Amino acid sequence: MKQIVLAIDVMGGDFGPETTLQGVSMASKIYPNVRFKLYGDEFVSQKEINKNGFDNYEFVHTTESIKSDDEPVNALRKLKKSSMRLGINEVSEKKADGFVSAGNTGALMAISKFVLKTLSGINRPAIAGLMPTLKGQTVILDLGANVDCSNDNLVQFALMGDVFSKAVLGIEKPRIGLLNVGSELIKGNNVVKQTHSDLKKIEKKINFFGFVEGNDINKGVVDVVVTDGFSGNIALKTAEGVAELIFTFLKNSYNSSPISKVGYLLSKPALNRFKTRIDPRKYNGAVLLGLNGIVVKSHGGTDALGFCNAIGVAVSLIENSYINQIEKKLKLD
Repeated sequence: MKQIVLAIDVMGGDFGPETTLQGVSMASKIYPNVRFKLYGDEFVSQKEINKNGFDNYEFVHTTESIKSDDEPVNALRKLKKSSMRLGINEVSEKKADGFVSAGNTGALMAISKFVLKTLSGINRPAIAGLMPTLKGQTVILDLGANVDCSNDNLVQFALMGDVFSKAVLGIEKPRIGLLNVGSELIKGNNVVKQTHSDLKKIEKKINFFGFVEGNDINKGVVDVVVTDGFSGNIALKTAEGVAELIFTFLKNSYNSSPISKVGYLLSKPALNRFKTRIDPRKYNGAVLLGLNGIVVKSHGGTDALGFCNAIGVAVSLIENSYINQIEKKLKLD
């Protein structure tokens, strides 16, 4: 089993060390081959470390941390000893195999791109995440790093998404779809049309399905959905909003009358299975693809289980040599 060193931003997220260290503790039991390098305020964190009882770690103390409202440029220029910056530096210096943070997304992207640089052949990094579908899970990228994209950017996203799907989901030949306002070739703007043409030309590299629409994402029509960060972020937030809406409607319906409450008790096992199936914590862990290093962004408001799952995404990418695989993919003629 490959031995892995994973750098962790202890101070990131809405709940800081309380959540991140509980997540690390859970992950330490699942991944005994991982040693953690923890970055943050050791004095603030020690209580949580003692409470959660894990010892496969090294702590690097720093009092600097990046807040959720810090401007990415200021975080990059002024907070050079922050827990986020030190952890990313560790990946750059090959002292850690990957980095996980629940901190400020803009700062994480800015610092990661500055310190790690992009892989040869990749112009812009993209944020990739997982969404539940009727058939399992689907990778979607970009989720917000690049509001405006060229056709070359989208082609690169497709190549990265292909390798990501293989590494994390174990899909041997993932189907790649290009998000559009219709499935017909005449639909879409010029960038999307040109991207479709470009992807058709490299079908020996990827299993290109063609255009997909928004309602195809959760049907699981394809394994990877490629789009610009503007549309991708809207799709993600819309899906999250619909899920919250459904739960609110169900809760209000079951509380509407005594008979409804009895119905809830009878249907509770099925509802629990439904809740588990679409639990956002299971899909936590967005990846900054295209960088010369593994960086995983955990949702800032997640709990320990969600953070543990983000660690799991990083471990999967490292164990499957994601960086080497995407470099090989980019070099293929």
